[in-house]
Amino acid sequence: MAEPSLPSIDPKSGFCSKTKTFHSLRPSLHLPRQNLPLSVASYAISLLPSPLPETTALIDGATGNRLSYPEFLLKAQTLASSLQTLTGLSKGDTVFILAPTTLKIPILYFSLLSLGVVVSPANPAGSPYEISRQINLTRPVIAFATSSTASKLPPLPKPTTILLDSPEFESLMIHCTTTNKPHQNVINQSDPAAILYSSGTTGNVKGVVLTHRNFITLISGYNASRQDIESPPVTLLTVPLFHIFGFFAILGNIAMGETSVLMERFEFGAMLRAVEKFRVTGMPVTPPLVVAMVKSEEVRKYDLSSLMVVGCGGAPLGKEVAEQFRSKFPNIEIVQGYGLTESTGTATRTIGPEESQHYGSAGRLAEYLEAKIVHPTTGEALSPGQQGELWLRGPTIMKGYIGDDDANASTLDSEGWMKTGDLCYFDHDGFLFIVDRLKELIKYKAYQVPPAELEQVLQSHPEISDAAVVPYPDEHVGQIPMAFVVRRPGSTLNEPQVMDFVAKQVAPYKKIRRVAFINSIPKNPAGKILRRELVSLAISRSSSKL
Repeated sequence: MAEPSLPSIDPKSGFCSKTKTFHSLRPSLHLPRQNLPLSVASYAISLLPSPLPETTALIDGATGNRLSYPEFLLKAQTLASSLQTLTGLSKGDTVFILAPTTLKIPILYFSLLSLGVVVSPANPAGSPYEISRQINLTRPVIAFATSSTASKLPPLPKPTTILLDSPEFESLMIHCTTTNKPHQNVINQSDPAAILYSSGTTGNVKGVVLTHRNFITLISGYNASRQDIESPPVTLLTVPLFHIFGFFAILGNIAMGETSVLMERFEFGAMLRAVEKFRVTGMPVTPPLVVAMVKSEEVRKYDLSSLMVVGCGGAPLGKEVAEQFRSKFPNIEIVQGYGLTESTGTATRTIGPEESQHYGSAGRLAEYLEAKIVHPTTGEALSPGQQGELWLRGPTIMKGYIGDDDANASTLDSEGWMKTGDLCYFDHDGFLFIVDRLKELIKYKAYQVPPAELEQVLQSHPEISDAAVVPYPDEHVGQIPMAFVVRRPGSTLNEPQVMDFVAKQVAPYKKIRRVAFINSIPKNPAGKILRRELVSLAISRSSSKL
């Protein structure tokens, strides 16, 4: 990757005028040699101090149960030996995991990754149809589930399902049938480490193959920005561990020697109690959660003084909401970032208070990536300030989609560029701004209307607790913007008031032209709006009135 110091690269934006490529403005990373055999589990553990400190690695947010770092690593190693001996699991096998977040999940991840086994966790709330599709994609040899999720699993080629909430599994972490350490296969950094599932908000779910090298690069970035502090940070993981956001967070937290507080299921009040009880210093959040913290009066009941930083990702966060958060919580730094499952969860982020106040931005390009902004129609690479599709290239980009050659061909090009499908631009200081998903733009007459922009306007209304905007078919103009709105308790806000509020702040072609009030906005675990569900709801409501 070219260095920002080269003459053709703008030191402010990172843009190379010769290649039309954006380069990272961060210091370069020193990664392990690419041909060095190394698993992400081994790399993460190598970053921990020796001898291991007796600090807490994991806390169950509901029960308060804790595991120290020595306990965590002993259980992971014992489990790896037990699984290798009893099940014959070996490098290259795929394991499917269908279970809610508990202390056992990180132990299972590290034990499997250390064996070179491919980890494939899925949403336990998924339907049997969705789970069958995921299993057909990944062809696992063994499944790990719980007594409440196992019934969703279809028959496997090897009919082996291990229940994580059984006494038998507990014994596998404590009593190994052999006194030997697990046999160490040669694990190459290019080997698959995990198959995670893209959100599927705009089509069928895809299995994203991520390598050990992808995660090693990510953790190396964590390590490069690590700060020397007296006591380890305490991170509350509000996101599920089967999602890329939670998956890379738990790997990174362990590698950095931090304390992770886990939640089996997210609940707003439980989150606030956990911050107070465990003196949480940081947590990853999604934009809807930031909105909830801004508008909820419940937060005033809890002592959140330990909280120093929240990392926001998963969807664009509006400037107005970010400013309102800063006003309400002046001592909490809100760090924004952007990434996809296909880029191992990260691509850009803000670092430090100064960058964090660049509101509306998703931050600057990560140390290990290059980017292009490409015109969706002409294919021309664009300059700072111009909107187009974001393309990314670097060592965190996925190996590909499993069993989907068509998707691979349309997403990855021969030069290693990955097309994100997101409409974005870099400003002249190298900060990325997400406009919206290209496929989700509303086509009104000859104009393109980004739903995310209208959602940010709606969320700034004091009587609106949440909102989503979708395209509604119209025979005269093609599509019109329709808003689904969740009113705050006691509000009598009506349709004309909503439309008038938005109309005063946007261009005429962006105006909201239909409004429906609902109790909640459907979202996936990462906080992304499930627009297809809302479009179906809008059309069915219209049909029922005919």
